[in-house]
Amino acid sequence: MNDFTQPNAASAPLRVVSLFSGSEGNATYICGEKGGGILIDAGVSARALSTAFCELGRDLASVEGIFITHEHTDHTKGLRMLAKKYRIPIHMTRPSFERYRLSSDPPPTLVVHDLLYEAVCGRLRITSFPTRHDSAACVGYVVDNGSHAVGVATDLGIADACVKEHLCGCESVVIESNHDPEMLRYCSYPSELKRRIGSDNGHLSNPACAELLTTLAERGTKNILLAHISRESNTPEKALAVSREALDKSGHADVRVLTASPQALTVLVG
Repeated sequence: MNDFTQPNAASAPLRVVSLFSGSEGNATYICGEKGGGILIDAGVSARALSTAFCELGRDLASVEGIFITHEHTDHTKGLRMLAKKYRIPIHMTRPSFERYRLSSDPPPTLVVHDLLYEAVCGRLRITSFPTRHDSAACVGYVVDNGSHAVGVATDLGIADACVKEHLCGCESVVIESNHDPEMLRYCSYPSELKRRIGSDNGHLSNPACAELLTTLAERGTKNILLAHISRESNTPEKALAVSREALDKSGHADVRVLTASPQALTVLVG
């Protein structure tokens, strides 16, 4: 029997740290009280990740698995070197793998899964769920240790029923709050890129994120990290203000909300 299925096997909240967030690279570290843990995405170099882990006081070699949301470079950049140097198992869905291998050689430690899958790394159980994004396939993840759960969904055009179903009940959530609709409308992006970002297969807006968060707060979410915040069509202050206002108005002033820094550690639960 795996540790996470045993009563009281892991009672401490999961540690959640955003290492990198945004169009230049994404990586989120989740671990239990005894270390180890996993990465969600590795969209920066292995060297940058190693430096981030040193700042965190952890060893990158202790990571037990890397779980990829989709094949875009800002989520996969460091995979080959991480596999070569650290031999960390890398988990990716088959549609993402098929697209990824068209431009990159598959890492030697790659594990390919169906779109919907469940895996176990040490004391953690990782469950995928589909999100709508303009990639071959995109997933979010729920990570739990039998007592506490963390949800991660950082690339999604809309928060559909499936997303809500999987994130509801998660104590902590890392969620995209990508753009302010008015800033997107008037920013310097080409028209086609604006349409893509604002589509149901693009990125989640501040208002859409805030609406989702009120639903999650009703179901017990207490810690929220706003991620993948655009530098061109958003600001951390705008993203935070919209979500904070929605939560406060719905009676959830006690819910903690932070914004993820693009290239610095942001500890949601430490």
